[in-house]
Amino acid sequence: MSSISFEFFPPKTEEQRDQLDRAARSLKSRKPDYVSVTFGAGGSTLSYTGETVARLHRDHGLDVAPHLSCMGGTRAEIADLLDSYRAAGYRRLVALRGDLPSGMASPGDFHYASELVSFIRKHSGDHFHIEVAAYPETHPQADDALIDLQHFKTKVDAGANGAITQYFFNADAYFRFVEDVRRLGVQVPIVPGIMPISNFSQLKRFSDACGAEIPRWIAKRMQAHGDDVESIRELAADVVAQLCRRLLEGGAPGLHFYTLNRAKATLAILDRLHG
Repeated sequence: MSSISFEFFPPKTEEQRDQLDRAARSLKSRKPDYVSVTFGAGGSTLSYTGETVARLHRDHGLDVAPHLSCMGGTRAEIADLLDSYRAAGYRRLVALRGDLPSGMASPGDFHYASELVSFIRKHSGDHFHIEVAAYPETHPQADDALIDLQHFKTKVDAGANGAITQYFFNADAYFRFVEDVRRLGVQVPIVPGIMPISNFSQLKRFSDACGAEIPRWIAKRMQAHGDDVESIRELAADVVAQLCRRLLEGGAPGLHFYTLNRAKATLAILDRLHG
């Protein structure tokens, strides 16, 4: 199969750390190219990303890509972080604008991901392979789809090596997005972000918040199974595996799974792809 990567978030409790370790052990068997760790923005959680990245790298022997966010970070703080990541031997980053956490007054020194990418390049040269975010169904805060495409091009022009998309369930949205940015001259790999479905009501809340559209037919099929957890799990794995298959057959360079620190739903999809 093409490249594969997994995303984790920083655990905050011992129980969550145990869960992360179990997921990392299970998913490591699939030989991912790397794993990414989301950014804990806003003061006290700033350290969690670094701790989690080190844990996955040191204890699990995984190549890691810390997320870096514009929000709440000064130039000096970001520079220190870049230096510490370089010293630790990390070669990948995911650079994002991020969202300002509630109750936080200052957005930091960078307002856009393109500014952050430029700063990383200026500070660290070509040491890091930088991924940025892409939105096949348009960023929820974008004025319109064409402006959103231009913003994406600006991030790539600033020095990004590739992109990971927001999750989606409509393959045509991905193919159209890739076609549109290729027309603008963007040639970097654009890897689809894949969200396994393990809790449909939770997914629906996520999707409403981030602008990812769940096709009506998927929602209706899920509802048809009522409280039959096993049937829902099987249907979810089939639906997402079918999406992955279509993406790979259509030329997607790989798959990036949003694991939510759990392995079971992701493994069910991968088993179907290899079956």
